[in-house]
Amino acid sequence: MPHLAEVNIGRVLGGPGDPGMVDFYDNLARVNALAERMPGFVWRLKDDTGDSAMALHWPGDPTMNVNMSVWESAEALGDFVFKTVHRNIYARKHEFFETPDRPTVVLWWVEECHIPTLDEAKERLEHYIAHGGSDFAFGWADLPSAKAFLERRCA
Repeated sequence: MPHLAEVNIGRVLGGPGDPGMVDFYDNLARVNALAERMPGFVWRLKDDTGDSAMALHWPGDPTMNVNMSVWESAEALGDFVFKTVHRNIYARKHEFFETPDRPTVVLWWVEECHIPTLDEAKERLEHYIAHGGSDFAFGWADLPSAKAFLERRCA
């Protein structure tokens, strides 16, 4: 069964010492640990400390932070994003990140055991920005089914 990869990027509005960013940074480790305990979690990008990816940056843009993970299903990812404490932080993203002028989240199906690279994620996001949702890259609103992915791969 394919897994679902996701990447989301953003430019934070301040560092850990910025008073407006306290809630974000104070919850980062807790939310990341929660993700790893969720049913259906497979993998997430981490920096050298093994804690978060805040020290990692988007290829070609060192000011852009990145979060990337792999899940067993869209349902598993959706449960984490929209049905846990993550939802509360996500709802406040405008307080913590610059408002983007184009999509900053993309999803795509990967084979089991495949760990996506940042370059792969960048290619997927650029394709999504240029072409909209497709089998190659898509957003939540145009999420194709895993069954359709399997039918294409196994035909």
